[in-house]
Amino acid sequence: MDPTEDLRQTIARLLPNGLGAKGDEERNPVVFPARNLHVLLAVSGSVASIKAPLIVRELLKYDKVDVQVVATKSATHFFSAAEIEKEYAHRVRVWTDADEWAGWNQIGDPVLHIELRRWADVVLVAPCSANTLAKITSGICDNILTSFLRALPTFVPVHLFPAMNTHMYSHPLTAKQLKMVQEELGYKVHGPIGKKLACGDIGIGAMTEWSDIVQLVVDEYGLKHRDEAS
Repeated sequence: MDPTEDLRQTIARLLPNGLGAKGDEERNPVVFPARNLHVLLAVSGSVASIKAPLIVRELLKYDKVDVQVVATKSATHFFSAAEIEKEYAHRVRVWTDADEWAGWNQIGDPVLHIELRRWADVVLVAPCSANTLAKITSGICDNILTSFLRALPTFVPVHLFPAMNTHMYSHPLTAKQLKMVQEELGYKVHGPIGKKLACGDIGIGAMTEWSDIVQLVVDEYGLKHRDEAS
């Protein structure tokens, strides 16, 4: 990112439908393909977060797509936010708790999780850790990701991709929480899948393959690869 650009300027540039928006009715329903589709990738603290750069890179191979990333502190342990921002300078930012607080000093300053929810057309929570799942269903808003989801209008589609240890997934609370996000919040849950996990266990708990996550968006919105669009 441009070191001479302050955070408010970055928000205004990357989240144009956020800063100064008059209301959510301005983009309900989604006006894609009249403008670019806004895909927000929400990444929580699972080792599957290592796939975040691959999801961003593949989505941006399609025409009329903009991507922003929201990540918890633990998620950034598994991938380099700086590398994503360097590769897609002036186009993609990995938004974190530090940005949430650095961007607000007084009344009138942008509230980042609100600007993000105004911007997003579709949300991919990939991966969704057991901890983040529990926070969502409990209404906890203690980081930028959970605050963003709590503030999100109900008409914005959310696709949730659980990723956790097999025994965490089979815990009775997990089934209840997944049922709640589907029936009460309207989220669409995909996976997890069975494979050898990062911890060495074999079983169900791995995040849906990153390429399938991208394909879901491509199919749902009829995206065209840049080569095809040109």
